[in-house]
Amino acid sequence: MVLQVTQGLLIPFLGTVLGSSCVFFMKRDLSAKLTKTLSGFAAGVMIAASVWSLLIPAMDQSADMGRLAFVPAVVGFMLGMLFLLLLDHVTPHMHLDETIEGPHANLKKTTMMVLAVTLHNIPEGMAVGVLYAGWVGGSKNISLMGAFTLALGIAIQNFPEGAIISMPLQSQGVSKAKSWWYGVLSGIVEPIAGLITIIFSSVIVPVLPYLLSFAAGAMIYVVVEELVPDMAEGEHSNIGTLAFMIGFSLMMTLDVALG
Repeated sequence: MVLQVTQGLLIPFLGTVLGSSCVFFMKRDLSAKLTKTLSGFAAGVMIAASVWSLLIPAMDQSADMGRLAFVPAVVGFMLGMLFLLLLDHVTPHMHLDETIEGPHANLKKTTMMVLAVTLHNIPEGMAVGVLYAGWVGGSKNISLMGAFTLALGIAIQNFPEGAIISMPLQSQGVSKAKSWWYGVLSGIVEPIAGLITIIFSSVIVPVLPYLLSFAAGAMIYVVVEELVPDMAEGEHSNIGTLAFMIGFSLMMTLDVALG
């Protein structure tokens, strides 16, 4: 059990590491078309994961409430989105880096970008931890494969995210090694958040429906606030929409087939 949980917590982090490693193999900046493709694909994966791995299990967990089974899902979902909205107001936003000027601009840009993505990664780590906590706690509505599928889906989403962090940093003059390291650091919080969630599982399991939907709200906030604008920015193109379709279909298939 310990090995399975450890692997599940590290899988999303591995996705970030691999994505950040793209900085060593690509010489040019991220093209607008590639950015749209990666953002659209990641958005599709995250929305499908939020629905099938988090919101539906949250309502299943509340089935004994009858027609009110949706209440924990709705409350948790709204709290998750509001929590990320609050973070965006009290911390530097990822897209603000372009407005910084001065001799220390690159350092500030790097710090702000990594901080923003790191904060957004915490709820994703909690989402994986919540599912594994439910499985460890014997929840009948959460399977090991369901938890693994969510971890895999977030890892898939983290791959383009890692690339989107490290490669622009390298184009700003940061060395490839440092750009990779900043990308890796942005993802290290995920297994830590997941582990903390599992450690406090005795407290978490009773409110599992709220936490599952909270994580879903946080993830969908990232999609709406960060990924959708990226996939629609600039000259009109359908490539982001097509990538979204593929990402959503892939994650839905994985979750239904393996969960």
